[in-house]
Amino acid sequence: MKKLIALTLATVMLFALCACSGTGTTSGEISYDIPEGKQLPDDAVVDVTVASHESWPYNENWKIWEYIREAMGGTINYNAIPASDFATKFPLIMASPDSFPDVIGFQGKPAGFADFAQQGAFLALDDYEEFLPDYNGFWNSLPEDEQWMRNTRRAADGKVYYAPIYGMERSTNVRSWLYRKDIFDKHGLESPETNDDLYTVSKKLKELYPDSYPLCMRSGLTNMNVIGSSFKPNFHYDVYYDFENGKWSYGATESEVMLEMVEFFKKMVDEKLIPADFFTINAASWEELVSTDRGFMMPEYQVRIDFFNSIVRAKNPEYTLAAMVPPKSTNGTGIAMVNKYNNDPMGFGVLNTGDEGAVANAMRYVNWFYSDEGAEIISWGKEGETYEVVDGERRFILGEDENANAKYGFKTIGTYLRVDPAVIDASISEEQAATTDFMLEHTYPHLDPKMYMEISAEDSALVADYETSLKTVVEENIMKFVIGQRPISEWDTFQKELSELPVQELLAIYEKEYNKIK
Repeated sequence: MKKLIALTLATVMLFALCACSGTGTTSGEISYDIPEGKQLPDDAVVDVTVASHESWPYNENWKIWEYIREAMGGTINYNAIPASDFATKFPLIMASPDSFPDVIGFQGKPAGFADFAQQGAFLALDDYEEFLPDYNGFWNSLPEDEQWMRNTRRAADGKVYYAPIYGMERSTNVRSWLYRKDIFDKHGLESPETNDDLYTVSKKLKELYPDSYPLCMRSGLTNMNVIGSSFKPNFHYDVYYDFENGKWSYGATESEVMLEMVEFFKKMVDEKLIPADFFTINAASWEELVSTDRGFMMPEYQVRIDFFNSIVRAKNPEYTLAAMVPPKSTNGTGIAMVNKYNNDPMGFGVLNTGDEGAVANAMRYVNWFYSDEGAEIISWGKEGETYEVVDGERRFILGEDENANAKYGFKTIGTYLRVDPAVIDASISEEQAATTDFMLEHTYPHLDPKMYMEISAEDSALVADYETSLKTVVEENIMKFVIGQRPISEWDTFQKELSELPVQELLAIYEKEYNKIK
């Protein structure tokens, strides 16, 4: 089935390429007659397709669309596709330039995007500097340590086809370790610095609260990757790029590090210091533990601070979930950091419609989102309409249980590229906002390339087959070792089993593809 899908995609891409010819240079004239204060000529028409998120579905009456249209000028047409249908609809959109919108706002870079781009269906922002002064001015003004947000969007030819996001790295997927500060303070406990400390304080908490699971972790395999740096910098149990040694690796085959992680969690399960079903526990059951003095430490999303504190304090005013320094490997191989996931996958792509004038206007459309004016409008809206100033600080105008995403459309798919970082803190409590810098300081500095690079069409089906076969064996055995269904005495046998699987073949493909973009 995977090979059939890959073949179908390749056929669609070939059709798109033949129809488009990759030129982008046909009919429309480029107009420079743009009214003052606008971005587009009066007669410009820009068709924009956006994915519609399930949590805040597209609303044509959102203020954000009104503000964008007002700033742009011309005519902006929006078409929304449910995010759940986008993977199916995207190849159909790409079947012919006749069905191309001018711009697509993605929830995340779809499968096949890189190949479509290399064959001419998407256009490189680098080739249209004339129409992107704010894009280039903004990104070129940033320090080197912030350039990763643009560099992760570079294709194999070094160009950017997928417009990058700025500002949301302070919000999207920010993770660290959380703990019940009020419980620790009450009993005079210190937050753990090492995994041995984590075990010791868990034992103490278990004595104090016999019905508890002090390490109240969920999504076990996912969070084992999140805390991988505690055992070795940027360690993942599956494919990851080892920045410290400059090579691709498959974590489960790194016998000593993987065994240390497995043995640690096995000990926690054996002594009932972590839920035995932490691999599969559902969200409702986990939330019940954390909210009722039965769960005290966990690797989690930053947003969980407000989630729990705001709900539980109605019954328990002392309840305080806060951020703590990540514990690290006792043997010194790890670091006090979680792995980096705070990368916003959303963005825009500009289609090669073959009309020079339409392409110019599409680039102007994208450019505005990086301007100072654009960042201000898409972040805050307008004073008196979407926000007010109270004691010198801006606050969104919201009713009870309302949020700016659902009410006004802010930070929804296809509405932003550059975001004012200050709006992130304004959207959460002061208590949670105060943890952001702390959490980011304890986040591994490099984003794993696997999160943003795309495998070429010629290798994608092979990689899918390799990863599926490995995933089944690796994840099944990690869980069996941790919960005791397979004895640790068989660890060497497990390593031999892995050596007979296509690990090296998989890593070779990742190495080849990464060399194109690094």
